[in-house]
Amino acid sequence: QVQLVESGGGLVQAGGSLRLSCAASGSFFSIDTLGWYRQAPGKQRDLVAQITGGDSTNYADSVKGRFTISRDNAKNTVYLQMNSLKPEDTAVYYCNALIRRLSGLRGNFWGQGTQVTVSS
Repeated sequence: QVQLVESGGGLVQAGGSLRLSCAASGSFFSIDTLGWYRQAPGKQRDLVAQITGGDSTNYADSVKGRFTISRDNAKNTVYLQMNSLKPEDTAVYYCNALIRRLSGLRGNFWGQGTQVTVSS
């Protein structure tokens, strides 16, 4: 069974920084695309940033220039460095991974979510 475990959320003042981490564990062949999504109260879950197996990245317009996604394949971990945080960044952040199982089939997996709160 594949598990994604997130860490690094918390409370920070506007203008501050946080670094989220998400580690994948279990038995699988490889990890393809990794991403971070967020969901604010009463809103849908939206993509924040994505990184492919070839290290191509994609960001939501609202976080471009402030957030950076990266991955450490040796540790099966994806990071989200968040700088210049704004109150509107407040949300639960979810890690997402497209993983190729030992069977060869790909599956889509989610972490449990980590709360990020930015105070004004």
